[in-house]
Amino acid sequence: MSGPATSRVCIIGAGSSGIAAAQVLQARGVEFDCFEAGSQVGGNWRYENDNEMSSAYASLHINTSRQLMEYASYPMPESLPDYPSHWQIAAYFDAFVDHFGFRDRIAFRTEVVKVEPVAAGGYDVTVRPVGDEDPAEIRHYGHVVVANGHHWKPRWPEPAYPGSEGFGGEQVHAHHYRTPDSLTGKRVLVLGIGNSACDIAVESSRVAACTDLAMRRGAHIVPKYMFGMPTDHLTDSVVARAPLAVQQALVSVMLRLTQGRMTDYGLPQPDHSILHAHPTISQDLLNRLGHGDLTVRANIASFDGSTVHFVDGTSGEYDVVVYCTGYQVSFPFLDDRVVGAEDNHIDLYRRVVDPQHPGLYFVGLVQPLGAIMPLAEAQSEWVADLITGTAALPSIAVMNAQIAEYDAQLRKRYVASKRHTIQVDFHGYRAEIAAERKKGRKRAR
Repeated sequence: MSGPATSRVCIIGAGSSGIAAAQVLQARGVEFDCFEAGSQVGGNWRYENDNEMSSAYASLHINTSRQLMEYASYPMPESLPDYPSHWQIAAYFDAFVDHFGFRDRIAFRTEVVKVEPVAAGGYDVTVRPVGDEDPAEIRHYGHVVVANGHHWKPRWPEPAYPGSEGFGGEQVHAHHYRTPDSLTGKRVLVLGIGNSACDIAVESSRVAACTDLAMRRGAHIVPKYMFGMPTDHLTDSVVARAPLAVQQALVSVMLRLTQGRMTDYGLPQPDHSILHAHPTISQDLLNRLGHGDLTVRANIASFDGSTVHFVDGTSGEYDVVVYCTGYQVSFPFLDDRVVGAEDNHIDLYRRVVDPQHPGLYFVGLVQPLGAIMPLAEAQSEWVADLITGTAALPSIAVMNAQIAEYDAQLRKRYVASKRHTIQVDFHGYRAEIAAERKKGRKRAR
């Protein structure tokens, strides 16, 4: 049975965003329950997470340097390398939770199956132990923080390529890729030009009989190091706070000086300027291309048995096709009538607040040019302001106008893609949240 209205908060997920929200709420003295389907914290960064949602592969390392990825409230140890592995990041999350002492507030191996708005206010949240056949329990909360991540539900090509159902080999999504062992000695085709596609193609090129990398469009490849330092240290200090046109000019010059043109490596010329699409970070891809260990292909046109035909009229024979085609934003516990995410689009004020459902917040639902964790931490501080009454929201009309403005800016700035529906610039967005908190405190007064 549902209980009376309460200010208690439900946090869904104990990944990097969920634990950020938990830490902030605890520091503010706000009562909360956090539900996690897995048996440990870390979400996507917990390799082989038993919540079955992690996309981490064995060789995965972060693409943002640790100094820019760490929580402001708990810096990463200086003993860690510039780009730690997923094992080191998961250990950091464990240390974060234990340092602040809220592990006992997380209900592990417990899934949220339904979140339902209540007419009198708040939300009925249905929870149950994972794999348990016993009746689920309904709890009432005044506020719900959704932090279930957005890199766990694979997005396959839509529609499927003609003839793909008759492919005699293996078709796998990057979400399920773990090690290159399954690719040894095989003819491999990797589809995509994002971070995962480049990592998997590079690994495959070392063990497979041959590896081809197919893509719909070109991309700007950004190395992890420039001029002897992590690239984001350089861009963060020199470039990030400049106007967009200046950022683009400076980054373009640095990339040309350090690695030349993309076409020099056989990659197609990008059809967009740098920073008009989410960048692809890879230290190794261009080397493997330059050594002839990888072959670039155009987008897939169709399948014919083990033969894959490409849109430029060429073809190849393959044993494995790895689809690095991204992820769907999904909230399986929310009815589409409450919140929909068609084509990865969701209407949220400042990327956090649902104007139509007071007390429903989304933390970490952004794709930054930079790291999510510091932004999730900043979002959580704002959410805590709203929950405690320290800050207030503007009218629904004002919130809807901001959402429309954000959508218009996305269309103007970024390549039209489901990958760019939740895109933000790290510094610009963090400043936006800081400004909103200041305005919110004035409204509350």
